[in-house]
Amino acid sequence: MNEAATITGWEELPESQKAALMKLLGDEDPAVYQSIRQKIVSFGPAAAAWLRPHLLSRDPLLRRRTHELVLQFDRQEADDRFLGFCLKHGEEFELESAAWLLAQTQYPEINACAYTALLDSFAEDARERLGADTNSQKILGVLNHYLFDELGFKGNEANYYDPDNSYFSRVLDRRTGNPISLCLVYLLVGRRLGLPLTGIGLPGHFLCRYQSSSTELYVDAFNGGKLLAKADCVQYLLRGHYNVRDEYLAPMSPRRMLLRVCGNLHQIYLRLGHEASATRLQRYLVALAR
Repeated sequence: MNEAATITGWEELPESQKAALMKLLGDEDPAVYQSIRQKIVSFGPAAAAWLRPHLLSRDPLLRRRTHELVLQFDRQEADDRFLGFCLKHGEEFELESAAWLLAQTQYPEINACAYTALLDSFAEDARERLGADTNSQKILGVLNHYLFDELGFKGNEANYYDPDNSYFSRVLDRRTGNPISLCLVYLLVGRRLGLPLTGIGLPGHFLCRYQSSSTELYVDAFNGGKLLAKADCVQYLLRGHYNVRDEYLAPMSPRRMLLRVCGNLHQIYLRLGHEASATRLQRYLVALAR
């Protein structure tokens, strides 16, 4: 059934039939519920607008089942938006927008504008603490103290493979994440401050690089903003028995960063046995790898 047919089919359904479907959606018989649920799902996301008022139903069972359906439809729409974004853009795009679009595929209800305002407030607070200092190490020290000591961002070592470590809204909510998501926080706050920061994708780890005309430093956001020299990165590669390739220490494009985030999520869902989510992430990987 194509989209036009799906929308027309739902819109032309008589109100009496819609009411009957909703009544049966709250039926306690699991077989009846599954049959009605499949019927509503067949109409596609167009049904979501009509379902939403029932989120306030006095019947807790109907309220819960309606919420599940609306969430499914909203995730489908978010999935379409994210895939469209991946297919539309090349190597360079606004990484922050991509992070919100990806987060909405799992949490479609999030308010991206509110989170953007939160990052703006982080940057303004950090700017006040920085003052007029121009020394690179002092700048990074102040930013590190603010993000990791005052705000409490930290690497999620206790549950490294939690999918929420990769969804940016949840990283900001919980102040914890994996190396690339914490680097994304660092990059987005730092760029608001005009700092020369880029993402560096080492094998098995992710860092930020601060590079000016006189300074080259690497920031390990997963480990409290620990400052590293290029030699430290080379030693990391050697200890891991990796070849020391220029590409490992080269800035990652937004597309490559997003591909890595999705690749991490895909592996996590496979590890957890979440087949539907792994399949969803596989579609993203195909779109980003083109």
